Amino acid sequence: MATRKKETDPSEKKKTATKRTTPAAPASRRKSARPAVPSEAEAPVAEPEVQPEVVPEEPKEEPYFPRLLKRYQQEVVPYLMQKFGYKNVMQVPRIECVAINMGIGDAARDDKLQQEAIYTLSAIAGQRPVLRRARRSIAGFKIRRGMVVGCSVTLRKWRMWEFLDRLIHVALPRVRDFRGISPHGFDGRGNYTLGIREQLIFPEVDYAKVSKVRGMNVTIVTTARTDAEAYELLRALGFPFRES
Repeated sequence: MATRKKETDPSEKKKTATKRTTPAAPASRRKSARPAVPSEAEAPVAEPEVQPEVVPEEPKEEPYFPRLLKRYQQEVVPYLMQKFGYKNVMQVPRIECVAINMGIGDAARDDKLQQEAIYTLSAIAGQRPVLRRARRSIAGFKIRRGMVVGCSVTLRKWRMWEFLDRLIHVALPRVRDFRGISPHGFDGRGNYTLGIREQLIFPEVDYAKVSKVRGMNVTIVTTARTDAEAYELLRALGFPFRES
């Protein structure tokens, strides 16, 4: 016996079709998303701000400047301009260079004595000297052309001012029975030459490394036109001239 199919109402079919085709409502419509408010126990505690340590700035060191050069610019130049009536600062005489010469004729054939002389001048001047050789042969002194007869060094700029400062305030006062330097050492063109009998007056020289006492000549080259101007320049810088 054949069973009959259950007939359904066409209106119900439409309802089921509409239920299947309509999209689902978004989650924002279903339930409003509210931010979770933390409780007082769970709330983060703000840490105190740590301030950086303030380090005091170190005082800046002044750039190095030779003491004697500063005296020349601040005291000697105005004094010479007033005394000689210079109209321009460039007319004021100044020191160009200092030449130091040491004779080592007895060390012509001994390399050890030559190195000792080089060490002495290097310690005194702060600059390596140059060996000087004979230009001609002299039979009376047993010198042949090309033999080492001395060493010399020329100082300029800051090394020149440093050497003169040590010469005036340290070396010359250590001379035995010192009564001042001679004012007759000018050559007529504004240059002055000073003779030193012992190199041991300079504290830079080690007694243990010196086997023989040697002298030297110190020549100060200036731009002065006359000896009177050069004399006033050196005297204003502090050179202890004798009164004679």
